Amino acid sequence: MKQKLTYNHTIIACFIGYIVQAIVNNFVPLLFLTFHKTYGIPMSSITLLITFNFGLQLLIDFLSAGFIDRIGYRASAILAHVFAAAGLILLTILPDLLPDPFFGLLLAVMIYAVGGGLLEVLVSPIVEACPTDHKESAMSLLHSFYCWGHVGVVLLSTAYFAVFGTANWKYLALIWALIPLANALFFANVPIASLIAEDEKGMTLKELAFQKVFWVMMLLMVCAGACEQAVSQWASTLAEAGLGVSKSVGDLAGPMLFAVLMGTSRALYGKFGEKLPLRKCMVLSGILCIISYLLISLSPSPLLAFAGCGLCGFSVGILWPGTFSMASASLRRGGTVMFAMLALAGDLGCSGGPTYVGFLSGIFENNLKMGILCACIFPVLLLTGIFLLIQMKKKTA
Repeated sequence: MKQKLTYNHTIIACFIGYIVQAIVNNFVPLLFLTFHKTYGIPMSSITLLITFNFGLQLLIDFLSAGFIDRIGYRASAILAHVFAAAGLILLTILPDLLPDPFFGLLLAVMIYAVGGGLLEVLVSPIVEACPTDHKESAMSLLHSFYCWGHVGVVLLSTAYFAVFGTANWKYLALIWALIPLANALFFANVPIASLIAEDEKGMTLKELAFQKVFWVMMLLMVCAGACEQAVSQWASTLAEAGLGVSKSVGDLAGPMLFAVLMGTSRALYGKFGEKLPLRKCMVLSGILCIISYLLISLSPSPLLAFAGCGLCGFSVGILWPGTFSMASASLRRGGTVMFAMLALAGDLGCSGGPTYVGFLSGIFENNLKMGILCACIFPVLLLTGIFLLIQMKKKTA
């Protein structure tokens, strides 16, 4: 079977890997109210599931640099999918098995969070190592599958609950678990290239730390994550206000618009990226992001503010994969350590961006628009980082 599979199949396996990550990040939040009603768990405790999920993924981002190269990319990818599937399956078992249902849910979430964290570090370098042309386009298309996975999880799960009822959520969890199980088998058979040439050795964290360009890339990743999530996490609120709909409809409309347009921008760059200079597209994206923030925060029309939310999704689409591609081109021996640190920086931005918006909104008497206006600092810093990269390239030319 291995001989029949090509690197195109490897890239497809990576696409599915990002769908798996979308499942583990977005399925359980749809069940928060169900958990509250079924197990009598306070909502304040249930929200800790998100904290532990992303907190553990951050820890895995940091630790993975030390063991992925030792056990290999294939074994790591298979383990990531096994952890993801195991966590989803245990969601249906542990809450009823343990004395405290909350700890059963928490343990299951922590198990699939290990898989999610590993996937974030693994998938991009596996695609980068594939002997294909136009790697920037492939990277952008790859990351679009997280967006499509997010949309698919929400829409298909919502349809399932409408037909079969939320009381039967356990069957759906088992259905979702089939995807990582199948992809684990896929990864066991696809060819996986080495990210570093045989006669070279990947950089250590100490070596990377002495590279100025590495720290600029880390800044770009923090800003990419913050630009994305500073609005994404508040998208349902903006939809509720802008469209005058109920909270349940807003929870669907806002995040869906954001995710669809973010995925669209990544897919468009994936198709036409070979004709478009990446740095110029990143600059344009940063400018569009600032415009979207201004539209959200300064527009007198709630509907225009909601449109700004969609524009933001489109503008931030290529920032994360684009930074990965620029880092790979600038630090060719960066290896696993570089990708792990970039994933860590991106996740820090994802957690820090919405926190920053919420904190500043509180200072301005819970004015969300003022919080988002203050968040313009993130795309401004991103554009500053790209300008620094251009200057560095001129000096070395």
